[in-house]
Amino acid sequence: MKKEEDGSSNRELYALLHVSPEASDEEIRKAYRQWAQIYHPDKYQALQMKEVATDNFQRICQAYEILSDETKRQIYDIYGMEGLTSGLELGPKLNKAEEIKEELERLRRRREEEKTSAQFQPSGVILAQLSVPSFLAGHGIMRAMSMNSEIQSQISKNNVIAVGGTLAVKGNNGDAAANAVFRHQLSSVSSIEIMASAGLHGLIGLQTTRQLSRHASATMGLAMSLRDGSINLSNSWNRQLSTTSNGSIELILGSDSSVAVGWRKKEEKMAAAGEIRIGTSAIGAVARYTRRFSSKSHGRISGKLGSGALELEIGGGRKISNFSTVRMLYTIGIQGIYWKLELHRGAQKLVVPIFLSRHFNLGFATGAFLLPTSLYLMLKSLVFKPYYRTREKQQALEKMEQTHAQVQEAKAAAEKAQQLLQNVANRKRNKQSETGGLVIIEAVYGSPNALKSINNPEEKKDELASQIIDVTLPLNFLVTDSGQLKLHEGVKKSGIMGFCDPCPDETKKLYVKYTYSGNRYEVVVDDLQELVLPREEHRI
Repeated sequence: MKKEEDGSSNRELYALLHVSPEASDEEIRKAYRQWAQIYHPDKYQALQMKEVATDNFQRICQAYEILSDETKRQIYDIYGMEGLTSGLELGPKLNKAEEIKEELERLRRRREEEKTSAQFQPSGVILAQLSVPSFLAGHGIMRAMSMNSEIQSQISKNNVIAVGGTLAVKGNNGDAAANAVFRHQLSSVSSIEIMASAGLHGLIGLQTTRQLSRHASATMGLAMSLRDGSINLSNSWNRQLSTTSNGSIELILGSDSSVAVGWRKKEEKMAAAGEIRIGTSAIGAVARYTRRFSSKSHGRISGKLGSGALELEIGGGRKISNFSTVRMLYTIGIQGIYWKLELHRGAQKLVVPIFLSRHFNLGFATGAFLLPTSLYLMLKSLVFKPYYRTREKQQALEKMEQTHAQVQEAKAAAEKAQQLLQNVANRKRNKQSETGGLVIIEAVYGSPNALKSINNPEEKKDELASQIIDVTLPLNFLVTDSGQLKLHEGVKKSGIMGFCDPCPDETKKLYVKYTYSGNRYEVVVDDLQELVLPREEHRI
């Protein structure tokens, strides 16, 4: 549950009763009585009119029930209808807005936890290493293969269990391992993990994590190898350096002791990370930089430098669906030249490194880089872009058809609501016309582009006409006996009785042409803008 920045989505009930968000209890009660006189079902004998009146009367009663109750109104103003249907227990203990916010947040967290605990979270990696030189030598293209899988489940509010396994094959040799982790949340700032692994690298271990402050945390672990009985002790400290970056220090003591210093930074369109590690067996540094070019594509460059590694990797990826991403990387280093293909689908990953050559040759290295790049650009131009354009057009068409059906239904409901306003609106209009008061000649609400064609009949098209709704009648109904009309600021006009939203997710305006004291006036206002009639500046 999130509060809207402008709060306009939490003001539909105010628009329905035609009162200001700052309206007093007496103003709300008066508005309710006015609308109840119009829409009370007992006033109508015809079955169809009685059904329309009943539907709208129930809407008015619901709005009055919420806005006339101080606590319910506070919840509605903060979180809208979602807050009222969230299961919040109303009562005298929740009198302040801050208390209501805290209770709603607690309920939201509880629902999220229940949702998480009811689901399993699987993840896995399949690694298939291919070798072109081996294939050319007649020894087969598959160099090695491994599979890693894990399933995590929240078994209770504070307990999580994860079970996984690994299978690996290289040549005529194979390895297997199984592991299990149990995590318990000790408090809001600390947790403990018990882990065990069986197989070639069997071990048992214990790890605890604690939030030291708002920006710092520490982790300490102890693990014992079941193979040789060696013990490793690990300690790590993490510190948030800014809103977008954090740093870490890791110390490992044991058979392969090391110390590492790391840094990460993540922004909306950029991510970078680096680490320097000094150990008893090796010294090295790793750096990675990722740049997002659009919502669907990104580029990446990374490098490794150390006593046993010298490597540069460059490439990029593209999002092909809401849950899937493909990535192509080119690697060159002292261990040879590689291509790497990756497919990410949710928490599942397929990685295919393709070994091209162990020997460095400038011409071959350049060709190995240019070939996939050229192939990607050609496929992007001839295959990917046309495919995505076609798919986006199809999705837009499907959405348009769905939206059209919803809009037609909303328009039908608005027209039915207007039918019950007609007698009073016509009586008010005739009275204002006789006295030279405020008379709404024409009022249209909807898309700004469609409104532009109102005074140019030759430009009117069916598509534009479907994006507006005639609201002349409900505005004449809202004119007061003293000849004035006011639509409140910050309230979406689509919520007014007799109105609807003719173009969802688009900007909307209201066009009004009216007469007053024998003069003609015209005005256009934004959806959330206040409208007060008559005004001399509207005069034509």
